Amino acid sequence: MTTTTTSIPASPPSFAPAGSPSEGSALATAHAQLATAAEILGYDEGLHRMLATPRREIHVAVPLRRDSGETVLFHGFRVQHNVSLGPGKGGLRYHPSVDVDEVRALAMWMTWKCAVVNLPYGGAKGGVAIDPRGYSQSELERVTRRYTSEIMPMIGPDTDIMAPDMGTDSQTMAWVMDTYSVNRGYTIPAVVTGKPLEVGGSLGRGTATSAGIVHVTSAALAEAGVGLGDVSVAIQGFGKVGSHAAAIFAARGARVVAVSDQYGGIRADGGLDVPRLMEHMQRTGSVMDFPDADRISNTELLGLDVDVLVPAAIEGVLDETTASSVKARWVVEGANGPTTEAGDALLAKNDVTVVPDVLANAGGVVVSYFEWVQANQTYWWTEAEIADKLEHRMTTAYAEVSALARREGLSLRDAALVIGVKRVAEAHQIRGLYP
Repeated sequence: MTTTTTSIPASPPSFAPAGSPSEGSALATAHAQLATAAEILGYDEGLHRMLATPRREIHVAVPLRRDSGETVLFHGFRVQHNVSLGPGKGGLRYHPSVDVDEVRALAMWMTWKCAVVNLPYGGAKGGVAIDPRGYSQSELERVTRRYTSEIMPMIGPDTDIMAPDMGTDSQTMAWVMDTYSVNRGYTIPAVVTGKPLEVGGSLGRGTATSAGIVHVTSAALAEAGVGLGDVSVAIQGFGKVGSHAAAIFAARGARVVAVSDQYGGIRADGGLDVPRLMEHMQRTGSVMDFPDADRISNTELLGLDVDVLVPAAIEGVLDETTASSVKARWVVEGANGPTTEAGDALLAKNDVTVVPDVLANAGGVVVSYFEWVQANQTYWWTEAEIADKLEHRMTTAYAEVSALARREGLSLRDAALVIGVKRVAEAHQIRGLYP
């Protein structure tokens, strides 16, 4: 793969997307990343504008009758950013801070992510502005079913396929699948991925994002002649992604010295006992007060003297104030958009290698694709087959990104975005405009 220039430009293209997202926001970061890739690729304003603009989006009201009888109202969103390569693919997020700009950014990143790992998908994302911790299981079921009903014209196994994200899980996906299927009159497992195994889910899906993070970390370390058994790791975020990543890192010989969650963090320079920590987390709901570990804050974790830092929580944690304190040699982005544009510049200045989110955390969508294929074929693969296919897909994608970065003098982030954006743009140009 070749590009027209060999360095990052001094100025972005003239096009500025409408809406002017707030500085440092996820959408501002996504737009800035695209602008750099579009300039490197030499794209004109029209193509840049098309790539920056969501194909379609919907904002829906989601009323809920609570268990108490009270009625409350939430706002839900679904954005399909680009479908030139195939149906939309992206998670459903339940979080009180969800808004349409965040969903637009996440959908855009999904577009590039699917293209980087060569999946026949476009990017999509959805969310409801709700804190799931404040609602019962039956209330969350009613929210999910109402949200699904409201966005039903936009979703389908060949149109837009949902998956779990922050605040949602396999049970949420089962409710979405059932609601969609009941309205269509027959069972349609392929409308979502990340389902329970009992209703068409895939082996390996629950840990796929975490396994992918470890695969690309191993590949990045190998380029420097370093093995997983030689490094210390700190992980911000001990949820579905971070906790399993910690377990896999530890199982493969890395020393996990610090982790954190929304309540704070813990560190043990000799290494944490990750299996015991996961049991403690399941029992208490937090990593805090784990024996034989010292308390630290989430911000302190980012500045620890470790080899590998994995931000696996939320967007924008490495910004103009926190990125300068990073001492890790490698930052592997487990979360979507954890590094702002200003943070990226500081990390580059300090010679920190960043393995970007559109590559590093793509393991989840890779195995979601495997689940979708299995559901469409009604033929199920073994866990070993899935693990092998995931490792091959992730290491192949990393090798492509790394090779382009070396050849063209780009960062891994810019190289990944150039590959993803170019694949999407080429599909758009080959298909042409209708009418």
